[in-house]
Amino acid sequence: MTTSNRIRLDDLRRMAVGDIAALPADQLALLQDEADETLRQAKTTCDWLDGAVALKYADRAQAVRQAADKDTGTIRFDDGAVTVIADLPKRVDWDQQKLAALIERIRAEGDDPDEYVDVAIKVPERKYTAWPGHIREAFEPARTVRAGKPSFKLVIRKVA
Repeated sequence: MTTSNRIRLDDLRRMAVGDIAALPADQLALLQDEADETLRQAKTTCDWLDGAVALKYADRAQAVRQAADKDTGTIRFDDGAVTVIADLPKRVDWDQQKLAALIERIRAEGDDPDEYVDVAIKVPERKYTAWPGHIREAFEPARTVRAGKPSFKLVIRKVA
């Protein structure tokens, strides 16, 4: 513990949960504030570092993705002893009004729209890709594909 009466976050690691629970409410409140601030600072540091990594590798990842004829998804490339794993998730948006009209058309034709879409009028990508071509073609005008937030993971390769 610290030399003052105030318990610090580092002190908690050496304390039993029951001992922490027995602390006065003002001590717990101060610890929560300290933990929140530490978490906020760590998040800011992670965001800053992620931004720097993205700046360093975004162009190269785009070139590798383009060479692989991929708009989205995960690609890998090396930078010295580090393998860079760059992920650009696919985000699909659906025009809700167009979907509602298509669902009514499916119903009018005697089919069950639940076989094609979820009740919230969201179309899971796995269902969309499994549809017959004529169904996909009908839904295509309601579908917009955009890229999600890119992420990068750096893995130091073990040297044999």
